[in-house]
Amino acid sequence: MPEKFSYEGLFAAGVPEVVPGKTRHARYDFAVAYPNPDTLPLDGLADAVRSVLDREGRDLAYYTDPGGYLPLRELVAERLRVSRNMQVDPEGIVLTGGSGEAISMVIQALTDPGDTVLTEEFLYLGTLRSLRRYKANVVGIKCDEDGIIPEDLDAAIQRLKGEGRKVKYLYTIPTFQNPLGWTMTLERRKKVLEVTRQHGVPVFEDDCYIDLRFEGEDVASFHSLDDTGQVIYVGSFSKTIAPGMRMGYLVAPPEVTSRAWAFKMGGAVNHFAALTIAEYMNHGDLEGHVREQNDTLRAKRDAMLASLGENFGDAAAWTKPEGGLYVWLTLPEGTDLEAVQEQAFQEGVGYYSGVLFSPEGRGHNSARLCFGYPTPEENYEGVAELARILERHGVIK
Repeated sequence: MPEKFSYEGLFAAGVPEVVPGKTRHARYDFAVAYPNPDTLPLDGLADAVRSVLDREGRDLAYYTDPGGYLPLRELVAERLRVSRNMQVDPEGIVLTGGSGEAISMVIQALTDPGDTVLTEEFLYLGTLRSLRRYKANVVGIKCDEDGIIPEDLDAAIQRLKGEGRKVKYLYTIPTFQNPLGWTMTLERRKKVLEVTRQHGVPVFEDDCYIDLRFEGEDVASFHSLDDTGQVIYVGSFSKTIAPGMRMGYLVAPPEVTSRAWAFKMGGAVNHFAALTIAEYMNHGDLEGHVREQNDTLRAKRDAMLASLGENFGDAAAWTKPEGGLYVWLTLPEGTDLEAVQEQAFQEGVGYYSGVLFSPEGRGHNSARLCFGYPTPEENYEGVAELARILERHGVIK
């Protein structure tokens, strides 16, 4: 037998070894933000596939425009104009493999090892992992129920500059923030934009949850409040149509897009998915689907909030989101939800502790609870079961 070949010493410097784990689901799964399969617009997508393949299916024989299917980019531009008051040239939109690819492209285009990137004090796990992968110095900014606190943002930038740190950009999910659930108010957005403009720091706006509003009024995007090119914008179809379609988009000034192109994987996005989404947007009932989905999400959120009130009472605090998929649960200081996370999963309730979302490793006493996938009854019963598990293990009394 020949000696086994060794790759020792051949791997690129700094590449981590990652062994993907199997996807696991607890009986009550509050860990991952899946949509409920029953709310996917499968009939509409099936009709769209049949129609668009009859008309344009032969085009699948070709590689499409690197920016993605132009009719879909035109539809995105129109939707952004109507719903977000954003004036965007379709040629300036890049379709991406979900918002995750767009985020990764921007991070790589703007971030050198050691650069400082500002974020909310707890942020989307996928973005945090990407920032760490490219060796950014991630600094979380204190937030309250209205979003990033502008005074803390200003103080942090001044402190970092005084330390000789290069602050590259602020990454934010201002609407239905993941994982905290709140929506940044218009006043806060204006103040945050003012602070970052004073310091020459661009704003990287992740707006992937914007369509999931089931109460309250929309708040203007950072992008619509800016006319200088300071804001980079990312959106997604994952939460409105289906995560499995893997379709997002990037809107950025040309000088940013031209650099981000270098980090786009595999050329254009999946043309089959782009054709299907465009056809569904043109001839299906996307807006009706979103309204129906959001009615369902409201019932799910309400069930979770009701159960939190009945089973945790004064022993905890939690956010009350007007949309999105997340409730942020906070127990008293000294509580360690990280320590019992795996045990809770084994006993039937999945959640992610706050530590996973913190650049500084804080948040042991917090947890993100996703209410989108379970039924209202499962949200209600699962929170009650979580309370029983935490009592059983002495976490709460």
